[in-house]
Amino acid sequence: MAEFRHLADQDEEGHHARLLELRDAIHTFEESHGHAPGPPRTIAGVLEVEMFRLRLRQKEMAEKLGIGASRLSEVLRGKRPAGIELRRALYTKLHLPAEDVLLLD
Repeated sequence: MAEFRHLADQDEEGHHARLLELRDAIHTFEESHGHAPGPPRTIAGVLEVEMFRLRLRQKEMAEKLGIGASRLSEVLRGKRPAGIELRRALYTKLHLPAEDVLLLD
């Protein structure tokens, strides 16, 4: 890990091949030791994964979904359940499978 971090902090192009080797070794180690996370099981988890994947902040995700930033924040913190409008937005705007959106807590 130390070597990976060190190389990643430097010029990535110059160390691209070595970074790929280390990435694969880390991935193999994590999977063999049971550290591979499964898919998110909550709406908040899905939202966090999608925000990371799309590289969006909470405010930007709220705008994309057409909901208020405070409402999104409450859902992410578990203070408010995800309503049908939010679930519909996850399906229509993020193109997540309807079955997944409807079955998540």
